[in-house]
Amino acid sequence: MDRKESFPPWRCVLEGGCGELVEKKSRFLATVQPVENEEEASAFIEEMKKKYWDASHNCSAFVIGRRAELTRCSDDGEPSGTAGRPMLEVLLKEGICNTAVVVTRYFGGTLLGTGGLVRAYGAAVKEGLKNCEVATMRYGTRLQVKADYPDVGRIQHLAAREGIVQESAEYGADVRFVFAALAENEERVIKSLTEATDARARIEVLSRGYYADRD
Repeated sequence: MDRKESFPPWRCVLEGGCGELVEKKSRFLATVQPVENEEEASAFIEEMKKKYWDASHNCSAFVIGRRAELTRCSDDGEPSGTAGRPMLEVLLKEGICNTAVVVTRYFGGTLLGTGGLVRAYGAAVKEGLKNCEVATMRYGTRLQVKADYPDVGRIQHLAAREGIVQESAEYGADVRFVFAALAENEERVIKSLTEATDARARIEVLSRGYYADRD
């Protein structure tokens, strides 16, 4: 098994968000939150139920684990399979892990039917995700690159061309970048940076592990 197969990429929510959908006067409020375990997910769901205590329903779903090892969903009084499951399916289809979502419904007086509920709850989750910061976690190498100012343009051009993620930049007597590159590209990236600056750049491997490649 090669390194790429050993450390597969996975997606998660870095910062949660909210979205709203109105369907036949019913309001669907989706709140999305990153979570690390079942306890955090359960606490978040209870928090939303207390916050929206006057709502008709607070339906929920969460996915824990890089390979979605643990999933749960709840219809919270809606007809079986019309709320929690379609919410969970959106998370699974998007490949998003370590994330919980609660969709709060304020009934508008008109029945939506089972098909309408399935569509509304799924669409609400999608609206919530639109307002989140989502990232793909990739296994890679963090590199610190110290360079003189005349080489900055070459380095940034190379980073953009190679799809290297710039995590930070400090401008002082020289410029210090921190880049993240896929682990399988480590040697090539170091070689390219060295050649692009005629070996003037000082390159140091800071760490190896997962880094966030923001969507």
